[in-house]
Amino acid sequence: MKNIIFFVLMLVMISCTPKQSILKEENKQTSTPPAAKKETVTQEEVGPAVDSRGYIVSVGQKSPDLEMTLEDGTKISSADWKGKVVMLQFTASWCGVCIKEMPHIEEDIWLKHKDKNFVLIGVDRDEPLEKIQLLREKTKITYPLAFDPGADIFGKFASKSSGVTRNVIIDQKGNIAFLTRLFDPVEFKAMKDKIEELLGEG
Repeated sequence: MKNIIFFVLMLVMISCTPKQSILKEENKQTSTPPAAKKETVTQEEVGPAVDSRGYIVSVGQKSPDLEMTLEDGTKISSADWKGKVVMLQFTASWCGVCIKEMPHIEEDIWLKHKDKNFVLIGVDRDEPLEKIQLLREKTKITYPLAFDPGADIFGKFASKSSGVTRNVIIDQKGNIAFLTRLFDPVEFKAMKDKIEELLGEG
């Protein structure tokens, strides 16, 4: 008799257990967590691609619009040299390779082409006037030097974390025609040849 009563009580307890609780417990054991939401990052968010030499531009690409101030206070922009061959030489007073290259630029390029349809500007990376003047004295160059506060002009062509020594040649249509990095005599000659070609002398 006691066994029968015990059995009946067990049946009552089981029947009174909420089905919802059982389902919740089953779900805990069998369900898998939802897949993590994939995040997409646009190119604008990560910035432009940087090549092996630190450039974010390439030959054939349109040159960015530029505005700069020369060491004498003159303000110029890319609109001022429209239709001309332009050479931007990125430099700094602390850059040993730049200092080595600049006399060659003076002699082999500037003095040879300054009276032609040609513009050459040394763009000094984030330095005050005193440093720019020191650089001019040290290298004995006569071509114009421009300020580049925060390396913002530099940053239109190359990653700001990359090395400074580089030249950008822009053709008469405003397209990038040649890019250099460091001072390699072979590449320097190729740049000179490109300038002469653009000026109709090659």
